[in-house]
Amino acid sequence: MTVLIAPDSFKGTYTAREVADAVATGVESSGGTAIRLPVADGGEGTLDVLTVPLGLRPVTTRSRNPWGSPCRPTYGLSDDGTAVIEIAAASGITTPHDGPRDPVTATTYGTGMLVADAARRGARRIVVAAGGSATTDGGTGAVAAIEAGGGLRGAAVTVLTDVTTRYVDAARVFGPQKGADAGAVQLLTRQLEAKARALPRDPSSVDATGAAGGFSGGMWARYGAELRSGADYILDVIGFDTLAADPSAIVVGEGRLDGQTKAGKIISAILARAGTAPVYAVVGSVGDDLGDYRSRFAGVLVATDAVAMHDAGRTIAAQLMTGSGHPASG
Repeated sequence: MTVLIAPDSFKGTYTAREVADAVATGVESSGGTAIRLPVADGGEGTLDVLTVPLGLRPVTTRSRNPWGSPCRPTYGLSDDGTAVIEIAAASGITTPHDGPRDPVTATTYGTGMLVADAARRGARRIVVAAGGSATTDGGTGAVAAIEAGGGLRGAAVTVLTDVTTRYVDAARVFGPQKGADAGAVQLLTRQLEAKARALPRDPSSVDATGAAGGFSGGMWARYGAELRSGADYILDVIGFDTLAADPSAIVVGEGRLDGQTKAGKIISAILARAGTAPVYAVVGSVGDDLGDYRSRFAGVLVATDAVAMHDAGRTIAAQLMTGSGHPASG
């Protein structure tokens, strides 16, 4: 019996690696074989998940948080010239800050500083994970910082997203999550409309250009950035399809399983690639809006701490053994 364990992080509590380890020990304690494969969808945890597959080393440098205060975020850089930057590292909604956290003045300038730094260090491909931003500046802050830092120096940019929202809709869709009231949303929307007209290419009609408050659209319009599903990109890099070819089961996980899960999140991408293997979900909570999406799983187990995750692994292993009458091979 071989179980592929591919959870996302439980945001703010457990990393994807910690969840995978906890569930795996439960499977192993029941006599099964566990393959640990922590995943991400282009948001929190992306750098951690990609560090080993891409051979990244940490680079810590000076930058600015969304409100201009100094910070020292870390990104990853490989010997072959691939950089991975999480927008949340310098421009995130949880970035430490002592002053007001104004959603209108929040800027991606700090992320642009990281992009420019990676280009100066020889990066040829810069991958930016767009989840978790505090910003709705349409990417203009990042563009300004990149230009001030010497430009991309020939590097290509890929922005990983988990949304299809378009550029001028970013404030309406995501602004309230970042602390914007109705008036602020209207102001930010007008600003995005003006910025869309001023950019070299208008991102208004292009899907996924609203990610990170329009950061993805600004990078697409100014630098021709490739916009990719974060979930699919990460599954490709970590070799998911090969590992998922013949396990007894696949375990996914995230902090909350709800109606948003099927909208471009990593679990929906895994379900699309899982083949005939039963898929179990180990999650922190289940939303009331999950509906018939629950039927996509062989089982949904709620686990809010490492002990419960371990027990979930044992339960899944027991169900697999009972279903076949003996430990399944794989």
